[in-house]
Amino acid sequence: MHRIAVIGASGYTGVELLRLLSLHPDTELVSVTSRQYAGQLVCEVFPSLQGSLDLVFEDVNPKRLAECADLVFTAVPHQTAMGMIPELLDAGCRVVDLSADFRISDVSVYEAWYQEHTAKELLSEAVYGLPELFREQIPTARLIANPGCYPTSVALALAPLLENDLIDPTTIIVDSKSGTSGAGRAAKVDTLYCEVNEGFKAYSLPRHRHTPEIEQTLGLLSGSGVTISFTPHLLPINRGILSTCYASLSSQLTLDALHDLYQDRYASETFVRVLPKGQLPNVSQVRGSNYCDIGLAVDDRTGRVIALGAIDNLVKGAAGQAIQNMNLMLSLPENTGLMIPPVFP
Repeated sequence: MHRIAVIGASGYTGVELLRLLSLHPDTELVSVTSRQYAGQLVCEVFPSLQGSLDLVFEDVNPKRLAECADLVFTAVPHQTAMGMIPELLDAGCRVVDLSADFRISDVSVYEAWYQEHTAKELLSEAVYGLPELFREQIPTARLIANPGCYPTSVALALAPLLENDLIDPTTIIVDSKSGTSGAGRAAKVDTLYCEVNEGFKAYSLPRHRHTPEIEQTLGLLSGSGVTISFTPHLLPINRGILSTCYASLSSQLTLDALHDLYQDRYASETFVRVLPKGQLPNVSQVRGSNYCDIGLAVDDRTGRVIALGAIDNLVKGAAGQAIQNMNLMLSLPENTGLMIPPVFP
């Protein structure tokens, strides 16, 4: 059994990690931390886990975690992660970080969009953990930067087009919608029920923090710099992201050819489902699962392609992808513990 710890286990992403890890046949959860709930049983704080976990939340102690765990998930806010990860690595732990602290390789870009980076020496070592695109680098990594939810949906939707130079990368527009769990579990006026229910709005314009991560990933796929227009929206639902990506085609392409290209690209990928021609993704069809559903359209009138990606932001967009990375790091089958069908309705 591989010994696993979760730091920051009381947020939405943290508790999703606990749910999924409780089902994993090859791991043992040895420690879960939360400063807010230290000393309380996990199942008292989250009754949904009654009968699944009998652990008690602990305060964060990186040294103790390093002594009892082989791999640690850090599900903590930006800047908090960079303060504890060097100590975990120095103690011999491997880390999957779910914050944004190690996703952006250029420290000047990170600091322009976030804050000062205090562990910049680790940026060159961190591996961007999107398995479908960068699998070969993951198994031997000490530090995985787990991708953001919006970037995951966008990168998977656009990868085959960029890899084959089929679109003009200067024309990419991304229109994304997310459920409110993407804003985290802390109380905020903008995500109160009465503020969100029966509403629909854009936010964080024109500088959403996922923009440089998306551009970095798309740039790696295209082999050149990419600048996008990115507009996120808040949906009055708990879970789910739908990203609609538009770009001008470099040459004429039929929907049949486009669909064949995507089917070939993702044929061996368990968690990417290319939908039948004419069918478009719906967040309700991926809820609670690690799948990314992709739908496609070609607009002959404008010469543009439309690629849509739908994920559960807490699973493929966070905890599920983190476990996918963990499996690769521990030489386990990549889909172990993740073959959970979506919940419907």
